[in-house]
Amino acid sequence: MTTILPYGSWPSDIHSEMLTRQSVRLGEPRLYGDATYWVESRPQEQGRSVLMCKRPNQSAQEVLPRHCDVRTKAHEYGGSSYCVDGDDVYFVQSTDQRVYRASGDSEPVAITPEGPWRYADFCLDSERQRLLCLREDHTCQSEGIEETNQLVAIDINGAKLPTVIAEGHDFFSNPRLSPDGSQLSWLCWDHPCMPWDSSEAWLADIDDSGMPTNACKVAGGAGESIFQPQWSPGGQLYLVSDRNDWWNIYRLGAEGELEPVVTKAAEFATPQWVFGMSTYGFLSASEILACYTHGGQWHLATIDTESGTLIDIESPFCDVGSIQCLSGRAAFLAASPTRTTDLLAFDGAEFQRLASSSGDQLPAELISTAQAITFDTGKGAQAHGFYYAPRNGDISGPQGGTPPLVVLCHGGPTGATETGLNLKIQYWTSRGFAVMDVNYRGSTGYGRHYREQLNRAWGLHDVEDVCAAADHLVAQGLANPDQLAIKGSSAGGYTVLAALTFSDTFKAGASLYGIGDLETLACDTHKFESRYLDSLVGAYPEEKTLYLERSPIHHADRLNCPVIFFQGLDDKVVPPNQAESMVSLLDEKQVPVAYVPFEGEGHGFRKASSIQRCLEAEWSFYGQVFGFDVPTEINPVAVRNLNPSPNGDGS
Repeated sequence: MTTILPYGSWPSDIHSEMLTRQSVRLGEPRLYGDATYWVESRPQEQGRSVLMCKRPNQSAQEVLPRHCDVRTKAHEYGGSSYCVDGDDVYFVQSTDQRVYRASGDSEPVAITPEGPWRYADFCLDSERQRLLCLREDHTCQSEGIEETNQLVAIDINGAKLPTVIAEGHDFFSNPRLSPDGSQLSWLCWDHPCMPWDSSEAWLADIDDSGMPTNACKVAGGAGESIFQPQWSPGGQLYLVSDRNDWWNIYRLGAEGELEPVVTKAAEFATPQWVFGMSTYGFLSASEILACYTHGGQWHLATIDTESGTLIDIESPFCDVGSIQCLSGRAAFLAASPTRTTDLLAFDGAEFQRLASSSGDQLPAELISTAQAITFDTGKGAQAHGFYYAPRNGDISGPQGGTPPLVVLCHGGPTGATETGLNLKIQYWTSRGFAVMDVNYRGSTGYGRHYREQLNRAWGLHDVEDVCAAADHLVAQGLANPDQLAIKGSSAGGYTVLAALTFSDTFKAGASLYGIGDLETLACDTHKFESRYLDSLVGAYPEEKTLYLERSPIHHADRLNCPVIFFQGLDDKVVPPNQAESMVSLLDEKQVPVAYVPFEGEGHGFRKASSIQRCLEAEWSFYGQVFGFDVPTEINPVAVRNLNPSPNGDGS
């Protein structure tokens, strides 16, 4: 029997504790011998990142003592924070950013000195008893001088100070040693480019002293992005390039030319926001296991390295990444429309689940699955997204009614949304909300041409696209035009504030560590993104006028609908003053506004209490501004300047 209840206030078994109680964030899988390693970020342990290991016929176990927190802060976003060699584990300790060596059950010992350095992206050079990696040097930051990046060699016994082996570019990543140890490849790029704009692959011989020599660029440059250089078992260098508009796999030929391995109108790479990202690996000398995205969905496939033949692997997965291969076996992260992210093993024939990001699996009647939508955004342009309808078993909304809509803006903005089971989306759909997750122009997964449509147009095209998405759903009778909300974090939070300021489409917004002042961001952020806006907006300060024109904080007089802000007080990417300035301005205007700060949180919330409070406060906020009931056990958020609607309908 169907139960009729107002949209937005449906009771749901998907409560906020479910997102943290048995949930972890899985990352950085690695293979060594017959063992599989990975990192679990645990909200219930204040976001501690735990190194895990599983061997055949054994249960998964923690590798390091409980005081260890495996996380690098290089580039602020981190990634590739450890490597394994037999019984030895080398890792970055979050608290001091030093590299430690743990041997068996002994207490980890630091092998890098104390100081203002951060390390990431490790490659083991066993023959020379050293680690090759990226080092980010913050020595002169107190003097206002930008940190430097280098490739260094670290003595695994800690007997010598790290030695610089490559420098002279603004950024480095992916140091990778050839199987025989005679050559080293790496990536580098320079301001104002991001790695997905223009990056270079370099190759050098290793001399008798262990230093790179005869270094030369082998791929990349202006207008070409290189991703994941990797050596085949036979010692040939492979990489991903977007020289044909799509990120496809190539290899370096005998004459130094790039040869296409597979040519396809699909993306075999993803934006390099963190270190160690991997979309392919070698099952054998003649077979690659790879993932690629087409139309916003990821696929798993094998590629014959001789013929270039690609064969799709039948699987339930729609999100795939972090592929690692060793001697015929693989490990990777994947999600499906009905399961959150799992760590899976693959032997070329069968999949085995090694770890799950959530201990709670939802019944089918609670799950709203993604529906791909392409819609017009005006002036002949189109954008893409995924629509999730309200769904909660036998509960339905009033006949003839339409649900409140939450439009989601992914971060980056160079990035893309994913369609695997996302409990945060299901939290809303199971309460009677519709959700639209938008891949606005500038998103990845649709080729370089689509990605570059946001160049010099951030705050314009993305705003047009999220507004067009909401209008499209209203026109289809799938959303209530009086209950349209928009939500985003970081760069997505900027799109939220810009859409609320420069359009009248939305009736409420939620900004999580979002950007209100582009000029402040250009002047007060970390090195990795300090020139990002050159391509998205324009050169600063030469084109300062554009920054002022597109910054919501300078046009707050045009923002007249309720907004809730969530902000980590330790955020170095988008400092708290961004949110606090916007809150102050809206408060002065008597616009309904709520502010929820979190002590001890940075750019992205890691603690269980923060994650839970975000969802519950946001639901309370929507209930107050749209006029529907939220259960009394939900701790209400204080919304300043809110005048309750006299008829209780939120109008």
